[in-house]
Amino acid sequence: MEFKKSPDGGWGWMIVLVSFFTQFLCYGSPLAVGVLYIEWLDAFGEGKGKTAWVGSLASGVGLLASLGCGLLYTATVTITCQYFDSRRGLALGLISTGSSVGLFIYAALQKLLIESYGLDGCLLIVGALALNILACGSLMRPLHASACPLPEKTALENVPDRYSIYNEKEKNLEENVLEKSCSREETCQSTLPSGDWKQESLLHKNLTTAHTRETETYKKKVAEQTYFCKQLAKRKWQLYKNYCGETVTLFKNKVFLALFIAIFLFDIGGFPPSLLMEDVARSSNVKEEEFIMPLISIIGIMTTVGKLLLGILADFRWINTLYLYVATLITMGLALCAIPFAKSYVTLAILSAIVGFLTGNWSIFPYVTTKTVGIEKLAHAYGILMFFAGLGSSLGPPIVGWFFDWTQTYDIAFYFSGFCVLLGGFILLLAALSPCDTCNKQLPKPAPVTFLYKVASNV
Repeated sequence: MEFKKSPDGGWGWMIVLVSFFTQFLCYGSPLAVGVLYIEWLDAFGEGKGKTAWVGSLASGVGLLASLGCGLLYTATVTITCQYFDSRRGLALGLISTGSSVGLFIYAALQKLLIESYGLDGCLLIVGALALNILACGSLMRPLHASACPLPEKTALENVPDRYSIYNEKEKNLEENVLEKSCSREETCQSTLPSGDWKQESLLHKNLTTAHTRETETYKKKVAEQTYFCKQLAKRKWQLYKNYCGETVTLFKNKVFLALFIAIFLFDIGGFPPSLLMEDVARSSNVKEEEFIMPLISIIGIMTTVGKLLLGILADFRWINTLYLYVATLITMGLALCAIPFAKSYVTLAILSAIVGFLTGNWSIFPYVTTKTVGIEKLAHAYGILMFFAGLGSSLGPPIVGWFFDWTQTYDIAFYFSGFCVLLGGFILLLAALSPCDTCNKQLPKPAPVTFLYKVASNV
C-alpha cells in the first residue's frame, strides 16, 4: 500500500500499540527499581552510593539488559516518527506512556513477587515477561520510499566484469599466446608420423585446455574476491568517515549541542527520584501506615498523564515545543530542590506527582530532536542523545547515594540534582534564544510529505 506522505494512521496505530507494549515490558521494571533498591540495601549491607550502582546500571549503560533497552527505545521512537507527521506528538505521547504504566504496575507487581518468591524469583519472572518483546518486534514494519527499492546485498557473482583483472584486452593477449604455442606445435608436425602425431597432439591439446581453464577460472575468482574485499573495506571506511562527518555537523548545531548537554544533566539529576524516593520517605521517618500508595506508583501515574498531555500540546502549531521542553526542565529543577523540605507523606506525594508529570517531557523530546535536526537525521542524532542520557542515568543515583553516605541526609543530594536539571534547562534556553536558532528554521513540516511511502512486508 502506498501513501502520499507519512501515513498518520493505518498500520501506524499497530506500530503505536506494539511500541507501547515494548516500552511497557522493557522499562517497567528498571524504572520501578526503587522497590528492589530497598531489598538490595538489606541483602548486600552496603552503602547507599555503592548499592545505587545496581539500579542505575539497570536503567543506564553497562549491562546487556540496558543495551537492549536502549536499542528498543530508539527503534520505537524512530519508527513512530516515520509513520506519523501531523499527529506525531500524540503518537509519541501514547507510546511513551508504556514505560510509565509499566512503572506503576511493576512497582506493585515486584513487591508482590518478592513477598511470594523472594528477590531471585522476582527477577526471573520479570525477565521471562520481557521475552514478549520478541512478539512486538515481529509486527514492526519499516517504511520505504517507493521510488527507492530496497538495496540488495552485494554478492561475488554480481561483481561487474569491469572489476575483473581479466578484461577483454588481457583475454586477447592470452589468446595470442595460445595461438603462438599452437603454431609452434604445427612446426613439430613434420618430425612425427601423421598417426602418432594426431594422437599425441589431441591428448596434449586436451590437457593444455583443461589446465588453462582451471588456472584462468581460479585466478579470476581470486581477483574478484580480492577486489570485492577491497571495495567492501573502502565502503565501510567511507561509511565510518561519513558518520563522523555527520556527527561533527550535528554538534555544530548550537541547539543540538545544548540539547545534548541538557539531556545529560537532566538524567543525572532527574532519574534519582524514581530510584530513591521510597528510601527518602524511610529516611524522613514517614510511617508505613501513612503510605496510601507507593511514591514510585504516584510518579508512574503522573508520568503517564504528563506524557499524554505534553504530547497533545506538542501538536498545536502555536506552541513552540522547544520552549515547552525548557519550561519542564526548569520547573522540575525547582521541584527537586524542594524535596529536602518535605517531611511528611503528603508533601512527598505532591512533589512526586509534580516530578512525575514533568518527567513526561520524554514524550516531546523526540519531537524536539526532530525539529532540531530533521527526520532524516533523527536516528543518528537520537542514538547519540540516548547514549549520553543512559550515561547520565548511570551516574545520577550513585552520586546522590554518595552524598547521603557523606552527609547522612538527602538534602545536599537533591540540591545537586535540582541544580543539574536547572543548569541544563537554562543552557538550552540560551541556545533557543540565540539569533541562529536552527530549531525555529525547521518549524515548517519536514520534506518527507513529498515522498511516496509503502509498508515493507515481513516476507
